[in-house]
Amino acid sequence: MNTTKQTHCAGGLIYNAKNEIIIVNQNHDSWSLPKGHIDPGETALEAAIREIYEETGLINPTYIKSLGSYGRYRIGLDGKDDLSEYKTIQMFLFTSNIKKIIPVDPINPEAKWVNVNTASHLLTHLADKQFLQRTLPLWFN
Repeated sequence: MNTTKQTHCAGGLIYNAKNEIIIVNQNHDSWSLPKGHIDPGETALEAAIREIYEETGLINPTYIKSLGSYGRYRIGLDGKDDLSEYKTIQMFLFTSNIKKIIPVDPINPEAKWVNVNTASHLLTHLADKQFLQRTLPLWFN
């Protein structure tokens, strides 16, 4: 019997003119891209914008385009895959020139702008790192 919960999430890859992106800290134990569950009645893009606000405090990031989706298990407390939940994550590309980011959601206590190459090393989940590397060429096309 399969006990893995399947969830649909949406989020954003937000970049600025300095070739930096925003990464967010969850529960003081992992770094990821801003994203979260899609609420009933929300489109994926609406959920992405809401989650970006909750996890970074950013209002009105400039929408660029969809980056497609990828899947991964949630991050467990030990930093490994938590097989109880598999997320399909729809991601969108945004830009913003806001310098100061302050998360609204207490579960996400920290958000910061980091260089794209640094982000690849800081992201906790391998699937997030792979998604970032795979989509870099799509940002400017």
